[in-house]
Amino acid sequence: MPISEEHVGRSYPATAPYEISRAKIAEFARALSDPDNPAYAGLDPVAPPTLAVVLASAAWDAMFSDPELELSLSRTVHADQRFTWNRPLRAGDAVQAQLKIEKVRARGATAIITISVLLSTTDGEALCTATSTLMHTNMEAA
Repeated sequence: MPISEEHVGRSYPATAPYEISRAKIAEFARALSDPDNPAYAGLDPVAPPTLAVVLASAAWDAMFSDPELELSLSRTVHADQRFTWNRPLRAGDAVQAQLKIEKVRARGATAIITISVLLSTTDGEALCTATSTLMHTNMEAA
């Protein structure tokens, strides 16, 4: 059975911890062409906010690997992305990501899926929630 409203509320185990290091922050800042930003350097650097995308997308694997949902990344369009921050990601944080299906609307051969990914430290401190809207075409229509 493809993903449906019945799957709302389903959550998946947290990802393995990802260690935010000064080197990773600097590397990501260079990739964004923002290596001289003082926020990303020094003794207590914060990570560029978009690093959260990397961590949140790692949690997608569990959902796309769930055989009951019949999802395929190749039939998915990432339609929207929002972040709600509690605090910035900092060097020294060990971050896990846990995905939950928040909403599913089936419209013909398309499912509109809203997911949230909670980024938290391994100590349980909530850092950020990444909310995504995905449009997925069912296999029969592909």
